Amino acid sequence: MNSIADEFGWRGPVIIVSNACASGANAIGWAADMIRSGRCKRVLAGGFDALARLVFAGFDSLRALAPSGIPRPFDAQRDGLALGEGAAVMLLEAEEVRQSDALGDVAGYSTATDLHHLTQPDPEGKAAIRTMTSACAQAGVSPAQIGYINSHGTGTPFNDVAEASAIAAWAGDAVSTIPVSSTKSAMGHLLGGAGAVEAVICLMALRGQWLPASLNVRTIDPAVRFDLVQKFRQARFEHALTNSFGFGGTNATLVLQRRSA
Repeated sequence: MNSIADEFGWRGPVIIVSNACASGANAIGWAADMIRSGRCKRVLAGGFDALARLVFAGFDSLRALAPSGIPRPFDAQRDGLALGEGAAVMLLEAEEVRQSDALGDVAGYSTATDLHHLTQPDPEGKAAIRTMTSACAQAGVSPAQIGYINSHGTGTPFNDVAEASAIAAWAGDAVSTIPVSSTKSAMGHLLGGAGAVEAVICLMALRGQWLPASLNVRTIDPAVRFDLVQKFRQARFEHALTNSFGFGGTNATLVLQRRSA
């Protein structure tokens, strides 16, 4: 990061966010908070993670990798995650210094820790419920106004049930009307880069007015009460929500808002 700052002559603070699979989402959320509070006018924020043998060995020792090699988030017979590699970076700008058309707005952000287990999520998703509720409150929207959720959706038995339960508790009566998918089913789990890439996917979906699908689903898990998107579809919506949950109980939620093209 320092090398990039030196190359472009940037002299602002350089902050490294490292809290597992919520890193990318938290980096974007903190950047938005820095702009909202007036501390910065422009912030470059994102996330990445590089594959290595140690990463594979760690997830293998936890028996979290799918023996089939196929990630199937929210499928009743899912057997684990598949690792991927990727990165995404976005430029966030205060309204008064913006020089080009924005793809969208970071309307809401929240983070919380569930303190349940080093690697397993809280089965009731209590911290996830808090982050979704608080991010929507900051954005000034209700669950019924969320037109798409890009779930954390890793494809592991514990994670998917916990997130499905959290979404149901957060959304209440609106849960059956909210489209949800996991794009990890197509690209694998990008770990520290996942939250940033999935936030960009939400911006793309808002811009294009379409919903990405959850692939490889054969039988939907009984815990799923939302509208699981299994095929690409067109849609009209103004707000998207993305969840990122990491080891150690770290949870982050972003709410993205559409801007007219």
